[in-house]
Amino acid sequence: MGKGRGSRRAETHDKELGDAVARAQQGDEAAFSAAYRLVHPPLLGYLRGLVGDDAEDVASDAWLEIARDIGRFRGDGAGFRAWTASIARHRAIDHLRRIKSRPRGTLLESDLAELPAPQDTAAEAFETVSTRQALALIAKLPRRQAEAVLLQTVIGLDGPAAARVLGKRPGAVRSATHRGLKQLEKYLSSLASGGVTDSDSPSLGDAR
Repeated sequence: MGKGRGSRRAETHDKELGDAVARAQQGDEAAFSAAYRLVHPPLLGYLRGLVGDDAEDVASDAWLEIARDIGRFRGDGAGFRAWTASIARHRAIDHLRRIKSRPRGTLLESDLAELPAPQDTAAEAFETVSTRQALALIAKLPRRQAEAVLLQTVIGLDGPAAARVLGKRPGAVRSATHRGLKQLEKYLSSLASGGVTDSDSPSLGDAR
């Protein structure tokens, strides 16, 4: 799949992020703050897709864990984004369990044929809609597709990194992303024709 807005934006910050993380691991509080500023906005957008209005609370829990365990992290800026996304996802799942709204599974059937990489149409089209609209549209997708799309368009992870966060095969995540983006193309066409409104939408825990 071609690089969407989130992926391109994340790549431009990865060297700066990697440097900040390395300094933060040596106890530099200003460097940790710099890493937080780079990672938090897309991470919060991802969590909004997972838990809706509870995203801020879940993000706070995730950052407490990130701050506690940052010394154990090994990797570069891109790796740190994936690591923080994985922590945030676990905290989101814990939250959904606590409120007795279990997230739907993200497993694709093991024999699902791997589809070719999609064109960039839907990813590029997100540049024309608001973040709220984009999350509302993604929330309409089946959960396995929505998570794959969120990780790649909002967090900016590549396919293999998204697969590691989800604990799935890269081919399965690639297939889920392909199907999700194809469905989003339909939603975006409907939006352009006035068929989709920018109203409040359910979190993915509530999505069909």
